[in-house]
Amino acid sequence: MSQWSQVQQLEIKFLEQVDQFYDDNFPMEIRHLLAQWIESQDWEAASNNEAMATILLQNLLIQVDEQLDRVSQEKNLLLIHNLKRIRKLLQGKYHGNPMHIAVIISNCLREERRILAAASMPVQGPLEKSLQNSVVSERQRNVEHKVSAIKNSAQMTDQDVKYLEDLQEEFDFRYKTIQSLEQSDKNSALIKQEMLALQAMLNTLDYKRKEVLSKIGRVIHEIDMLMSNMLTEELLDWKRRQQIACIGGPLHGGLDQLQNCFTLLAESLFQVRRQLEKLDELLTRLTYDGDPIPVQRPQLLEKVNFLLYNLFRNSFVVERQPCMPTHPQRPMVLKTLIQFTVKLRLLIKLPELNYQIRVKATIDKNVSTVSNRRFILCGTHMKAMNMDESANGSLSVEFRHLQPKEIKSSAGSKGNEGPHMVTEELHSISFETQVCLYGLTINLETSSLPVVMISNVSQLPNAWASIIWYNLSTNDPQNLSFFNNPPAATLSQLLEVLSWQFSSYVGRGLNSEQLNMLAEKLTGQQVSYNDYQLSWAKFCKEHLPGKSFTFWVWLEAILDLIKKHILPLWIDGYIMGFVSKEKERILLKDKTPGTFLLRFSESNLGGITFTWVDQLENGDVTFHSVEPYNKGRLSALPFADILRDYKVIMADNVPENPLKYLYPDIPKDKAFGKHYSCQPNEVSKPSDGGGKGYVPSVFIPVSKILNDSTDPHSPSDLLPMSPSVYAVLREHLSPTVIETALSSPYSTD
Repeated sequence: MSQWSQVQQLEIKFLEQVDQFYDDNFPMEIRHLLAQWIESQDWEAASNNEAMATILLQNLLIQVDEQLDRVSQEKNLLLIHNLKRIRKLLQGKYHGNPMHIAVIISNCLREERRILAAASMPVQGPLEKSLQNSVVSERQRNVEHKVSAIKNSAQMTDQDVKYLEDLQEEFDFRYKTIQSLEQSDKNSALIKQEMLALQAMLNTLDYKRKEVLSKIGRVIHEIDMLMSNMLTEELLDWKRRQQIACIGGPLHGGLDQLQNCFTLLAESLFQVRRQLEKLDELLTRLTYDGDPIPVQRPQLLEKVNFLLYNLFRNSFVVERQPCMPTHPQRPMVLKTLIQFTVKLRLLIKLPELNYQIRVKATIDKNVSTVSNRRFILCGTHMKAMNMDESANGSLSVEFRHLQPKEIKSSAGSKGNEGPHMVTEELHSISFETQVCLYGLTINLETSSLPVVMISNVSQLPNAWASIIWYNLSTNDPQNLSFFNNPPAATLSQLLEVLSWQFSSYVGRGLNSEQLNMLAEKLTGQQVSYNDYQLSWAKFCKEHLPGKSFTFWVWLEAILDLIKKHILPLWIDGYIMGFVSKEKERILLKDKTPGTFLLRFSESNLGGITFTWVDQLENGDVTFHSVEPYNKGRLSALPFADILRDYKVIMADNVPENPLKYLYPDIPKDKAFGKHYSCQPNEVSKPSDGGGKGYVPSVFIPVSKILNDSTDPHSPSDLLPMSPSVYAVLREHLSPTVIETALSSPYSTD
């Protein structure tokens, strides 16, 4: 079943998450129509290779053309129209930057895998629960309801101001008419009656002015209360959700809803401002003793301007945090002289501001960092915000060609000469602009979350650990001295984030049993998740007991191994992975001989091994574990093929494959059959082989087990031997001779 088919079977709450990241940058129609083709391409590799990305983009357009031909024959007018529009959009948007669409599609496929993994997990973790509680959802609905009510109130006040203007015009006309009469005419009874009517009208004008000012005051108060309380909390919650999403958590939504609220409030405030200007105009034409306008209007206008300033300042946000396109799963880790992207949005979407706001990017502006290193930003560091580049029409700007460059100090100081390692130094990228609108000039500034600057890709794992720890532990957006005294983290939340690393990076999260093993490895004991506090040093700086590496380095090596060598097996859920030797034997001891499981090595970085259970002649149970396979050996032979072809030579026995059932009782070929490559048991004749009549050879992993050993003795894996030669050897040579050959100094380690 394709990944897209699995996505379509998800519950509605997960489908809503999928819907959030498909837009005109990569339309869902294309994802649906070309599902199998899209999943068969290596978009992640293309995101770092322009030539490959160019070919993939061309092939994508060809695939769209083929779909167009198909639907044209079916005369599906709507689909024909949409596909033509999408093809034109894709070609126009990515013709000059094909790697960008490779990044987008790679990210979409990765997010699909993460959501599928989350849907398969039985329980939400504490962090995810806190982000999705009902109180937050209820507050969102209340904010939207109140904003709508405020907008209606402002519009109703508009009608009151218009009524007041009409009433004053009538009063002005009638008053000037009387003033134009001769003095003798003013003494008539009719005129005196008119004067009484005018006095009544003036009283009504005074009442209406006070009423309008009161209504304006109530609207301003409601906006003030909403901004000070619920809207501020909503914005802070969105920023916290963004932090969690950056370290692998659930996708953060809600920015479009916030934009709608901010825009409606800004429109309401500008509407109130126009109403106050209209009152000032009415004041110049008519005033009187006790007139409320000159007393109340200046205060109300000052409050409106104050609220507008605050609303604009809060509306300037970093929509997508700094990230290198080459490492989309590791945002906020930036390498010197490597381009990164970052996107900003103004949540107040007014047509008058399109292309009128120029944003400037700087690094470490007016910020005291704990680093001795100093940087500048190279590339295009000033751009105009517009509504054309974003698929949803938001007022935004995306910087795509920024590069951090280190300024060499004359003193020659280096970043790690201070109290921190380079990967613990936090830096800030700032953005500033100015809004000039309706006579107001508002200076805006915002900053990214702290970033870590590296100069070598080998520093990436520890830099990413710093980003994880920071965003897990604090919601402070600018605590650059955080690692002066990093706080401890709750073990339950840390384990949840570690599971996210697997779901976001390799498509499948960790279950409770796997997390239990990691917890024991971190703490050295069985502890309560909810109460235990783990230090930063324990996570990333102190070596594991008896090892030469830290917990995080060990875990990162496993992630790298899965990603590059055993990803399909991991996604299928056939790798137990995180299980101790003791637990492994408990699981296997009562199983059928030949039952095996796969686990990651605890003593070797980036290693995977398998252990199987066997039964001796006297009925005793014995266990065998093969020497771990690392990325070097797995580069020569796929792991599924190793499991299929693995042979063991026991003393005085012929070679045989001891691996029969994947724990608990899945036949090996049923579990791994679809991942096998060529079939080595199909023996080729010399004439059927490669060029010049050579017999094709295959690699067959072989181990030998001595009588006094339970584990394979330094397995001579990947012994080059053709199937036909191996069959001949078994037929004509004794096991002793084969064992002697396997022990020769020419066998590979």
